[in-house]
This record gives sequence, C-alpha cells and structure tokens, in this order.
Amino acid sequence: MAQLIKTKRGLDIQIGGKAEKQISGTKISDVVAVIPDHYHGITPKVVVKEGDVVKAGTPLFYNKAIESMKFVSPVSGKVLAVNRGERRKVLSITIQRDEKNSYEEFSVKAVSQLSGEEIKSLLLASGLWVYVKQRPYDVIANPTVPPKAVFVSAFDSAPLAPDYEYVVASEMKDFQTGIDALAKMAGVKVNLGTKPGNTIFSTVQNADITVFEGPHPAGNVGIQINHLNPVNKGDVVWTVNALDLLFIGRLFSKGIVDLTRTMAVVGPEVVKPQYIQTLSGSAVAPLLKGNVTMGVEHRIIGGNVLSGLQIPANGYIDPYATQISVIKEGKDNHELVGWAMPRFNKFSASRLYFSAILQKVFGKKDFEYDARVLGGERAIIMSGEYDKVLPMDILPEFLFKAMITGNIDKMEALGAYEIAPEDVALCEFVCTSKLPLQQIVRESLDNMRKELE
Repeated sequence: MAQLIKTKRGLDIQIGGKAEKQISGTKISDVVAVIPDHYHGITPKVVVKEGDVVKAGTPLFYNKAIESMKFVSPVSGKVLAVNRGERRKVLSITIQRDEKNSYEEFSVKAVSQLSGEEIKSLLLASGLWVYVKQRPYDVIANPTVPPKAVFVSAFDSAPLAPDYEYVVASEMKDFQTGIDALAKMAGVKVNLGTKPGNTIFSTVQNADITVFEGPHPAGNVGIQINHLNPVNKGDVVWTVNALDLLFIGRLFSKGIVDLTRTMAVVGPEVVKPQYIQTLSGSAVAPLLKGNVTMGVEHRIIGGNVLSGLQIPANGYIDPYATQISVIKEGKDNHELVGWAMPRFNKFSASRLYFSAILQKVFGKKDFEYDARVLGGERAIIMSGEYDKVLPMDILPEFLFKAMITGNIDKMEALGAYEIAPEDVALCEFVCTSKLPLQQIVRESLDNMRKELE
C-alpha cells in the first residue's frame, strides 16, 4: 500500500476557465522557434546556419560546458534564421516547418537490454536529456554526477493545470518505459508522487509510489522531495515532469524524437478552454486564434498563472510548458481607492474582502483576475504569511532575507539546495511586501551555482 502524506499548508486559487476533457485537434505553426533562454543555465554553441535542412531530432546547438548535451529541432524543415542580439547572444533559431514531418532515426533497443550509460548517451544525443532537471539549482541535470534519488510528480496542483491522468491515459506504455529508463539510468527506483484515489499511476512498476493530499503546491516535485528525501549539501536529485516522460518513452518505442504534446489552453479569457495537440516551439498565436475574448488586453502565460512565463502575442511556447493560460492584463482598470473597496469579485488569500463571505456561505468560485500587482514593493514584513502557503521544513522569511543579502552560508543552512522558483510562487502571490520572490530565488540559485561549482 502506498504511503500517504497530508499537507495542510498551501492555497488553492479558484480561477475559471478549466479545460474540458476533449482534444480539439492538432495546431502547429508554420514557423517554430527554439530559444536557448528557455533552457536555463546553458551557454549555446550553434551548429546550423541559415538555409540548412533539418529533421525532427537534428541538433541545432549544444551546451558549451557539456558538449554531449544536444538541443534538437522539434520539426523537419529549413532553418530560416539564427537570430542574435547584443554581443552575438543567440536569441532564437527559427525553422520553416515542412508539410511532412521527417525524423532522425535512432537505433534503440528495449530498456532492459541497455545499460544505464547507454540510456544516458542516447538521451544526450537525442536532445531529450534537457527534460531531466536537478536539485540543487533547478537546472538541467549534470550527466556526470549520479543522483541519490529520482522524483516524478504524477499530478499538478497549480491553477487550471492539465489533468495528467487524462493526458497520459492513452500512452501509459510509453510512460512506464520512461520510468524504467530513468530507474535504469540512475540505479535507483523512481519516487512517484500521486494524488489521492485509484489513479492510473497506482499500477506503475519500478517506482516507489507516495500519495500526496493537500492544497497547492502539494503537486510540486520540490514539496515531495522535501517530505521524502531532502537535498543536503553535496546531494543531487533528478526530477522529470510526468508529461515529459512520454518523450523519453516514445524514443524507445519509435526510435525517433517525437515532441508532440497534449496541452491545456485555459483561463477566464479563453472562450472555449480545451486540450490541443501541438509541438514544442510552436508559435502561440495559431493556438489562440479565435478562442480568446475580444476588446481587452491579454496576458498570455506559458504555464500556470503563478509560475509560468509571459509570452508575447508573437512569441513561442516554452518547451517545458504543459498549459497556456490567458488572463486580463488589467492596465486599463483604474479603481478609486481600490485598496479600500469592499470587493465582491476579488479573491483574497487573507479573507479581508466581502468576497470571502460569499465564498464561505455560497461557495462562490467565479472571481475576477488580472495581471496587476496591486501595490508597490516595500520592506519585507515578518508576518508568517509565507509559512501558511509553503509546506516545506524550512524558514522562508529568513531564507529570502539571506538571498536578498547574498549570504551564501546562510542560504545553504536555511534550505536553498532543495528549493526552486516554482515552490515560492504562492509566497509571492500572498506577499504583503510585493517582493519578486521567484526572481530573487532564481538569481540566488544562479549565484550559488557560480560560486560553489
């Protein structure tokens, strides 16, 4: 019987626009882009030029620090441009997709017939290693450093997140193959976190299954690591998103790099929230065309509204994103003494608005949201508000202070090795001081990595 861990701290934010469990079709833009900045912590060395013909799985660039770490094209077609910015920084590589997608073929065997090193080499060569991340630092895992554990979360508790069971149900064989490959490569069983109930993941083999019950961020892999196998100095833990495991499974079943993803298009500004099939790097505009409200300025987010990346209207999908969220920008909304208004349609984590009464008495869930910060940055307040939404055995207020001041010794002692920006997204949401906590954590982890590695 699977172990059950209940978390009480956290917050479920009620947002309208959840996707219906129906795939509306396949939408892929004619031009796709691979953006090096989406792969945090790497320095790219481009190996293609304008006019080159590539296949899905053809390397476009590699990481200068680890040359075996390839980054590949998601489609076949012609390279339109290698776009560079200041000091010749690579901004993006754009590819004109052809009608018939052709693939680089990889000679693969069953996972059981391969050694861990052979699996690792195959993932590096095929470009799928980039989906294996590590704690500490929340970056692409260093393939030369073995992990003490591997974690996969089989559910996402973030607002409007896709239902992993629905997405994976038709590809359980590839999911199991991905688990087997991870376990063989790492030499340890995979820790698989699931939500309560008899889910399809309860029968997964070669994994230690733990059930996590509680509000968001119970589905975050960082929370699960903290409860089961905390990361200390010198430790390395690998993490892989459950939906990214399908890419690895397909590599062994098909011998190709198939980056097709079933993605949720959600949010209160989406006319018909739905699931669509698309590809990593596709432009976002065709995915939203004719399916967003008119007459308002939108904030398009690759990922959930708490920790996702903003995408411009002419931008491209983050390769790690599993959903696209659309909310109002809110710039044109100017309220007279807004902070003092009773607010019947605004969600309040502190339950100070009248909407809290409506929520408690009538179960109201349809609140209005936009992208405004609703306040200015000010001094950090030691109020304990972060502890209420972060179910980790750390002292977040003290950790954030150490990060702001750049005190690496205190950051190490206070739990910086196992935290990632997404884990503090709720802290940022409820923060009275309006501090950009995810940015603070990201910059601090980068500084730690630079100083300690």
